[in-house]
Amino acid sequence: MTLYTTLDSPLGELLLVGEESATAPGGTALASLTVPGQKGGATVQDGWTYDPEAFAEIARQLRAYFDGKLTRFGIEYAPTRGTDFQRRVWKALEAVPYGTTTTYGAIAADVGAARGAVRAVGTAIGANPLLVVRPCHRVIAADGSLSGYAAGPARKRQLLGIEGVAPDAG
Repeated sequence: MTLYTTLDSPLGELLLVGEESATAPGGTALASLTVPGQKGGATVQDGWTYDPEAFAEIARQLRAYFDGKLTRFGIEYAPTRGTDFQRRVWKALEAVPYGTTTTYGAIAADVGAARGAVRAVGTAIGANPLLVVRPCHRVIAADGSLSGYAAGPARKRQLLGIEGVAPDAG
């Protein structure tokens, strides 16, 4: 069963989508986290069940993150849809520590792709269904500028600011 709720945040109203899970804290595995106006973001579908309580633990962790009190999420993700390459890139994103940034080229190297695969890495990052909790906002251009974020550069800058990273104005 697909469950959803919304959560007010500094980024706007988040849409959380999940699936019931016997092993997840709070009983819900997160499948998608979308911000308003996000390129390719999820929208509520017929047949989904509104259930804020199912997301109580996820919401608690998100609030703690936005308050600067949580640096690592303990959220179970629903089985990931995507290509093998996308899943490898997403796994690499999860390894980027709180309060740091990396580059698209470094992610390409981490997944064993040629340096010229930066555009493919950017496309895979752009398809990340779990904004904020799978930290694609920590990936910046090689010149230090902010580039390519499905939720927009202002939100990317905002998330990096929460983590104490002073991003370039780019």
